[in-house]
Amino acid sequence: MSAAAPILHVIFGPSGAGKSTYAGALARQERAVAFSIDDWMARLFAQDIPQQPDFHWLMERIERCEAQIWSTAAAVMAAGTPVVLDLGLLRRSDRARVTEIARLCELPARFHYLTAPKEVRRGRVLSRNQIQGEGFSFVVTPEMFDFAEGVFEAPDADELAGCEVVESA
Repeated sequence: MSAAAPILHVIFGPSGAGKSTYAGALARQERAVAFSIDDWMARLFAQDIPQQPDFHWLMERIERCEAQIWSTAAAVMAAGTPVVLDLGLLRRSDRARVTEIARLCELPARFHYLTAPKEVRRGRVLSRNQIQGEGFSFVVTPEMFDFAEGVFEAPDADELAGCEVVESA
């Protein structure tokens, strides 16, 4: 009798919603390997981030990181270990792409949507910038926060069907 396939946990939500903290706790609970886009971006590109947010510059690098994360995560899951992806996935098209990849690769996926009121999230981000403790990867300026807010597309009822929804306020 074969063991059940490991689950691909996909975390998404707006900036400051608590995704990284949640992903870390979920990874410990599920004995999973967590992959955080913020960690990868900070290590590889933080020193090169332009002063003015540039969506295309950012997305090009995020796509490179995601490709490597997917490659590594697939190998981890093939070895029988669950994976937690903390990729942000700000746009519906990003989430649809992840859904399609999981489907094509026959990976059982569970989506987790984290949310909190905007001012709570803004406060967390500003506090995290000062404390630089758990969940800190790089400074997120108020301008970067506002930029991410403008890009984020909240999920609709159809997208939330079957999703674990976590209000982190």
